[in-house]
Amino acid sequence: MPTTDDRVDDRTVRPGAGPHRVVIRFAGDSGDGMQLTGDRFTAEAAAFGNDLATFPSFPAEIRAPHGTLAGVSSFQLHFADHDILTPGDRPDVLVAMNPAALKANVGDLPAGGVLIVDTDEFTPRNLTKVGYDGDPLEDDSLASYTVHRVAMTALTTAALAPLGIGKKDAERSKNMFALGLLSWMYSRPTEGTERWLREKFAKRPEIAEANVVAFRTGHAYGETTESFAGPVAVAPAVLPDGTYRQVTGNTALAYGIVAAGQRFGLPVFLGSYPITPASDILHELARLKRFGVTTFQAEDEIAGIGSAIGAAYGGALGVTTTSGPGISLKSEALGLAVMIELPLLVIDVQRGGPSTGLPTKTEQSDLLQALFGRNGEAPVPVVAPSSPADAFDAALDAVRIAVTYRTPVLVLSDGAIANGSEPWRLPRAADLARTPVIFQTEPNGPDGEFLPYARDPATLARPWTVPGTPGLEHRVGGLEKADGTGNISYEPDNHERMVRLRQAKIDGIEVPDLEVDDPAGPDGGTADVLVLGWGSTYGPIGAAVRRLRREGLTVARAHLRHLNPLPANTEAVLERYRTVVVPEMNLGQLAFLLQGRFARPVTSVTKVAGMPFGAEELQELLRPHVSPSASDLIGVRR
Repeated sequence: MPTTDDRVDDRTVRPGAGPHRVVIRFAGDSGDGMQLTGDRFTAEAAAFGNDLATFPSFPAEIRAPHGTLAGVSSFQLHFADHDILTPGDRPDVLVAMNPAALKANVGDLPAGGVLIVDTDEFTPRNLTKVGYDGDPLEDDSLASYTVHRVAMTALTTAALAPLGIGKKDAERSKNMFALGLLSWMYSRPTEGTERWLREKFAKRPEIAEANVVAFRTGHAYGETTESFAGPVAVAPAVLPDGTYRQVTGNTALAYGIVAAGQRFGLPVFLGSYPITPASDILHELARLKRFGVTTFQAEDEIAGIGSAIGAAYGGALGVTTTSGPGISLKSEALGLAVMIELPLLVIDVQRGGPSTGLPTKTEQSDLLQALFGRNGEAPVPVVAPSSPADAFDAALDAVRIAVTYRTPVLVLSDGAIANGSEPWRLPRAADLARTPVIFQTEPNGPDGEFLPYARDPATLARPWTVPGTPGLEHRVGGLEKADGTGNISYEPDNHERMVRLRQAKIDGIEVPDLEVDDPAGPDGGTADVLVLGWGSTYGPIGAAVRRLRREGLTVARAHLRHLNPLPANTEAVLERYRTVVVPEMNLGQLAFLLQGRFARPVTSVTKVAGMPFGAEELQELLRPHVSPSASDLIGVRR
């Protein structure tokens, strides 16, 4: 059992003999089905009612050499009987399917942790391949862990022998053996997994049966062997009333786009070039054509955004998705979208860079590019979801801005949000009331002419007119527009006016005020320190702050969804605190922006390792800035 967690400060955790939370990591070769295994266990945890958070980790190579460190794939799941915010810092249970998986992950397993290994894979060749001089299962190097040596491959193939399937297919089923064993250890229901396997492999019933038998064999092994203490159960969490489903960030973004299309009465067009880790948005939307969605797999990034701009010109909700170097390739066309002032959604699922960088790892290093990475003064709103479930609301919010203000909007997700999952409470239909877009259908000029760049006095948005509307024929393009008429103009005064109008439109976007979670200080005032974040740092910041508060330290926290424009009260919030600490998975981009914008010091805490902050890690990084001694050193008290 872990000694620390990210439990809610004021929640009374239900009593009982079982653990309140467990973190499991499945690790193996990229062909061992670890993502499938982890995702299936997650689905059962969600159906059981646990709160959960996941963190899949993929190898960068599509098919790295078998049994090598470069090919290790893992899936970490944190499930609990209370509200949690992160996928956990360290696993309580590590399932290692081969020596490479053990070597890559055992350093994260705390002393006393449970280690389950497939002994059949610990051959001299596999051990040598990853640099082991001897077999770690036979020396004392794993003495600090509770080690379970299980011949998963042999047990699986023996159980499947009566089915008459080939050895290769039999060995591929050993991940279901592992899933069955862990399902027994933590009292997970089995019916749903068996039903899912039969549905997944319906076209190959012999493979479906093999996986079901392997799953049952693993479950029976845990039940009959005396090696394991258990089974134990993690009770369901007490969550707000509603209907929940497990969702990843990419899926939530896709659903948010579809919901936005329905809400605003617009057909959805996605023009996208597949790229890790954004591709699943394309995959998901391609399955939702019945909701008025058209998907186009473009030949490159430029074609993807170009087609989305064309769709927006034609009266659709244009969307394009990308990651890594893809956002750089889209920059010129994004500037065109700024110039023609039409709704467009650009989703950037950030990953490690620069260039090709770390395709399967997470980072937050595209913020400055999102804000300034185009030639000329080309402002765009920037919206950042804070978690997988929040991605749905962020997508709706981004489309609201795009449609209302006639502007491209950049959504900054990242790999941790995209691939991670958590329970998502389905919104009520009444909260998604339809507000169809009203297209311009009549001339709007004083002399009965059409002015495509006339502006709404409240939003500064220009009219949206479907091409071919009688009497409203017009052209768009990248050359500077004359105010009102939209004709090409090279006049200096007109350019100055249009640049300032485009900026004023973005500055005038209505976004909610920044909310602060601030416990009262000892004298009834505010805390001295504010921890401010954006994007996927929401969970680690929340978990770290909870831990610090349990130590008796008073610290406030806040999180930005809207990065451009910033909430109107941002400066006032910052001024309330002696110290503002900004944790980011970059080298301090938001901190740099805040210091330049508001001319006040901001403390930057950064990480660019391709991995999210851990709760304990961030707790230690924040403590020097939060502890009472910090106030004494500066000579400031509240």
